[in-house]
Amino acid sequence: MKSRQSGITLIGFLVILALVGFLGYMAMRLAPSYSEYMGVEKAMTQIATSGVDGKSLDDLRRDLIFKMNFQYVDDATIQPADITLVRDREGGSTQLRVAYDKVVPFMYNIDFLLHFDKSVPLQGNPSQ
Repeated sequence: MKSRQSGITLIGFLVILALVGFLGYMAMRLAPSYSEYMGVEKAMTQIATSGVDGKSLDDLRRDLIFKMNFQYVDDATIQPADITLVRDREGGSTQLRVAYDKVVPFMYNIDFLLHFDKSVPLQGNPSQ
């Protein structure tokens, strides 16, 4: 009786290796953008919890951009127009919203378009 050999062939191994390599390359290209987004979230949370009584939208934008510099957020990623205040009509609460798109080149003429949108409730009432 011959014993059966089991396992993966060389061609099967190369296919799996190519797939893992492709997914690894994709993760290496996308991970910095998500790390940057986490820095944006952290800066927004710091602004929201520090209190915003009497601050204008321009003051909030300036403070947020200043805090994002400490989180290694690229200056070209988020424009001041991407930072807005959203007011709730019923409750009167205000939220700080950052919504932006980021294009990440992948290979040749293939790019990833990432859309990030985050809102945090503000403590206090900013001025109009």
